[in-house]
Amino acid sequence: MERIRLGLVLHPTRDVSEVVGTITDWAARHRMDLAVRAEDTHRVPATVEPLPVDEVAAASNALVAIGGDGTMLGALRSAVRDPKPVLGVHVGKLGFLVEVEPPDLPRALERLANKDFTVERHSCLACDVCGDDVVAFNDVALVRQPGAGFVNATLSVDGQQYGYYRCDALVVSTPTGSTAYSYAAGGPLISPATDAVVVTPSAPMSGISRSVVLSPEEIIRLDLRPGSGPVAVEMDGVIIRDAATEGSVQVRYRRDAGLVVRLDPRRYQERNQLKLSLLDLPLLPDQLRELLPENLRQQLNRRELPPPR
Repeated sequence: MERIRLGLVLHPTRDVSEVVGTITDWAARHRMDLAVRAEDTHRVPATVEPLPVDEVAAASNALVAIGGDGTMLGALRSAVRDPKPVLGVHVGKLGFLVEVEPPDLPRALERLANKDFTVERHSCLACDVCGDDVVAFNDVALVRQPGAGFVNATLSVDGQQYGYYRCDALVVSTPTGSTAYSYAAGGPLISPATDAVVVTPSAPMSGISRSVVLSPEEIIRLDLRPGSGPVAVEMDGVIIRDAATEGSVQVRYRRDAGLVVRLDPRRYQERNQLKLSLLDLPLLPDQLRELLPENLRQQLNRRELPPPR
């Protein structure tokens, strides 16, 4: 019987050693192999096999993303050619995609190994950015450089020109990404059960000033107009082109491009509804903590204590 291999995708800067230790101990007991990209070899035990970054997903049966939503998105992008189930372990702040908290990880790994989970399918945006092919599971954004003018671009759909934008940023998002940059710019929340693409301007000065919701079958094209300020192009928050003053971005919607492991879909949805309701509260985290009943505050404080040495 072929041994199962799990690929580890680590947050680039946070300390994930405790979670990695839990996974490596569990894998040793269950005779499973682990892999990580070669650049992260120094962050994992010697039993974890280092592989080139573009081979980790291809060589694994499933991926474990350790971090927040950004780490989860990176794991999904790494497996876009051959989607693999991705289990998210929360080592971050406000994450919408990750489901598992570190104390629940051993049980989650058992269920992953026994295929006792459901798969949440995610769409992506397949983009041609000035001739370069990239994918984004949340959004692609054209963002102005501060103090250097505005994003000035035209919108075309299936070859038909809609109009133009003059704004601080222009965000094209998936339903998953509608809770991120697009939402912060005033865009609508789109149900993850819906296939749609949302184009939202941030701080529009003129031109189209509201979100446009488009069909997944339509091809979207954004062309920088003469006189546009220098524009950075971001893919899921990662800059892929900086200071562009000309060129175009063409976007196509791709279904079922990513597979996210869900262990308790109902509880996950309830938690995300709560997180969304908190986004519009003008309170700091410590202020929110004070609103909790005393027993819940004590429980939260115990979970945040460092592990015994």
